[in-house]
Amino acid sequence: MTRTENLLPTLRALRHRNFRLFVSGQAFALIGYWMQSIAQSWLLYKMTDSATLLGVLGFASSLPILLLSPFAGIWSDRCNLHRVMFATQILEMAQAVTLAALALTGNLQPWHIITLSMLMGVLISVELPVRHAYLLELVDTKDDLPNAIAVTSLMANCGRLVGPALAGLVIGWLSESACFAINAVSYFAVIISFMFIRVTPTVRAGEHKAILQGMREGVAYVWQSRPIRSLLLLLTAVGLLGTPYISLMPVLTREVFQGGADQMGFMVGAAGLGAVTGTLYLATRASVRGLVRLLTYAALAAGIALALVAHVQIVWFAIPLFAITGFGILVTSVSVNMIVQTIVDDDKRGRVMSLYTVSFMGMAPFGALAAGALADVIGVANTLTISGVCCAAGALALASRHPQIRTELRESYSRLSIK
Repeated sequence: MTRTENLLPTLRALRHRNFRLFVSGQAFALIGYWMQSIAQSWLLYKMTDSATLLGVLGFASSLPILLLSPFAGIWSDRCNLHRVMFATQILEMAQAVTLAALALTGNLQPWHIITLSMLMGVLISVELPVRHAYLLELVDTKDDLPNAIAVTSLMANCGRLVGPALAGLVIGWLSESACFAINAVSYFAVIISFMFIRVTPTVRAGEHKAILQGMREGVAYVWQSRPIRSLLLLLTAVGLLGTPYISLMPVLTREVFQGGADQMGFMVGAAGLGAVTGTLYLATRASVRGLVRLLTYAALAAGIALALVAHVQIVWFAIPLFAITGFGILVTSVSVNMIVQTIVDDDKRGRVMSLYTVSFMGMAPFGALAAGALADVIGVANTLTISGVCCAAGALALASRHPQIRTELRESYSRLSIK
């Protein structure tokens, strides 16, 4: 029995060579990405002392995802996925190098941080829909696709766990500039891994519909499917109301907990730990059956924890609540991903997954902008409470439609021979 054949069922997607290479490179980049994200938000708040500008930062980095992802989804149904992924990684490296160079030379200004974050958002808006479709080429078989999604999420959230905590320590010992430099260097591992990946490109149709017609077809496909439509609506609520807490972490840390960058790193890291726990659990599941009920409970728990986190006053009491929030948001988003990727038609995968990206990450800019402005008016504690309550309400709304969704999903699972 070979090493790859003897892998735990939790990591069975790693038996595919291309997927192993992809994960190994991305693991380094994601730690660097989270270090950069924490450092730039902390530095911007230190420069400006403005919660509103933190909201602007979140808005600038996520708005391109909302505007461009649908077009990238159509593109991913037509292009060579490997080449596009490789190109986005090179451009993201250039962005990281620019930010690090400006910081290390002492020329970094608030507008540089916001502009470069928007540029990264443009690149991510192209990368994410392509990445979702690219996973199928990396694992060669649809049977391992749900596990590949879970393992990829596990990798991402390990980066989210390690990156913020490491960023807090590096900022305390050195500076924010060191975090930017570490992120830039991490992309060398990504570039090397892509140079060794060899995939068989997906066969594309010779003729394509007009872009707007293709987009309308994707939206109509989603709207006519009750399960996909309902799940994406919940994901929209979580993306709009649940995830913007990240942009308010510097304000929460300084105003509520009277802490520094290290405390912020540990709290964000706790959310990452909760997310890692969630992905480990999802990776152990044999199939996608039963995930709708699970993600409903997860979204409800995340909303309740988020509503409570700003009222505990002590960092060590807040850490487990952040872990629950991270667990709930992750299980919700990845479960929706697993279900949708399982039942969607292959020729519409890119377009549907672009709408998934818009629902989750595309709503974040409006949530971040609104949360930042609201925090300056009513305080960060009240802002997070409102966000958490609304997120929990979205979970209860999905629960009320669960019987109809379950019936239609059972039909799809039976047709696909999913046990």
